[in-house]
Amino acid sequence: MTKKFLIIVALCALALSFSAATAQDGRWVGADDLPTNPMECPAGDSAAAAEPEATEEAPMEAPAYDGGQPVDAPDLAGQPITLVDVPKLIGIGYFAATTQGQQEAAAELGNVTVTTDGPTEGDIVQQVEFIDRYITQGVDGILFAANDPVGISPVLRDALSQGIHVVGYDAGSEADAREWFVNQAPFEAIAKSMVDSLVAEIGPAGSFAIVTSSFTAPNQARWIGEAQDYIANCYPELTWLETVESQEDQNLAFQQTQALIQKYGADMDGVLGMSSVAFPGAADAVQQASLCSPDDAAEGVGAPDADSGIAIVGLSTPNQMKPFVENGCVESVVLWNPIDLGYAAVYVMRAVVDGVLVPGATSVEAGRLGTLSVINGSEILLGPAFVYNQDNIFDFDF
Repeated sequence: MTKKFLIIVALCALALSFSAATAQDGRWVGADDLPTNPMECPAGDSAAAAEPEATEEAPMEAPAYDGGQPVDAPDLAGQPITLVDVPKLIGIGYFAATTQGQQEAAAELGNVTVTTDGPTEGDIVQQVEFIDRYITQGVDGILFAANDPVGISPVLRDALSQGIHVVGYDAGSEADAREWFVNQAPFEAIAKSMVDSLVAEIGPAGSFAIVTSSFTAPNQARWIGEAQDYIANCYPELTWLETVESQEDQNLAFQQTQALIQKYGADMDGVLGMSSVAFPGAADAVQQASLCSPDDAAEGVGAPDADSGIAIVGLSTPNQMKPFVENGCVESVVLWNPIDLGYAAVYVMRAVVDGVLVPGATSVEAGRLGTLSVINGSEILLGPAFVYNQDNIFDFDF
């Protein structure tokens, strides 16, 4: 009995030690550990906003190209090419929209064939299997949106080693495992837009939880990391409660949000849905709980009253969120145009194959999107974040 007691005490001590180490790390669950670049606060929203502006410094030199390169890739400049697109998963509106954009670009270019194929759930193991299958079958290029930046990288490096071009979009890999990554919007801009939209509803001293897809999803980890530091700078009284995973499963997002509602009750003022699947699932849970936040839930001073409901803000496609926006349960949907994202990815791939987009380039032409800028060495920037609301969401159909 004494021995068993000592073992239990030791295990408890180990658990407490791990918990303390995690707390001391300071990063939110779901955030990565990369450096952040929080944007400026809205005027008057933090002590930092009152500080004098820093002296303008000379622009820093652009980072050197850090992408990978295919080995002995065939010269296909101007020739027809065959591409495969392997997104996180198929069968959801978001990636149906990126596929639409890819097909539009392929039709305009006239010498590109793109096939979208992939798992029906956000599973990195299955995603790797799909990519490996197409490497074996033989394609000229691979487009991808990663479920896990580390887990997907070995198979992409294998593709490069066999002379296959690799371009990422939406969610990237390790830099050397692809040539270029099409970044839908700066991570810090997405984080700012989501947080500001949430604060507009719950006030600068409210509390919120996050429903994400998985703790390994690279784009969501970046948004959460940027959101943490933006909140620390601009809304220090805002309280983060916790982050839960929904595994790109809308039903699971619904259940996880229900569990958050039961756990925190009136102590939770808002929820951030960090994926196109998590957001509608969370909104549905709040709506079915009759907790949709009224328009006047926040008036800029602290958290709303306990009976004012739960505000839901996040990222998703307009068609998924229209019912919630129309009935007033959701006020703001933060996103970009995923059709444009898929469209840009194909134009980038064509420019790479043609030898037009090379390491050290500062821009690339992308059809109807015009000139897109190169950032961070090997990323192509699609553009700023966009907020859909009752004034504009019905103008879009995807």
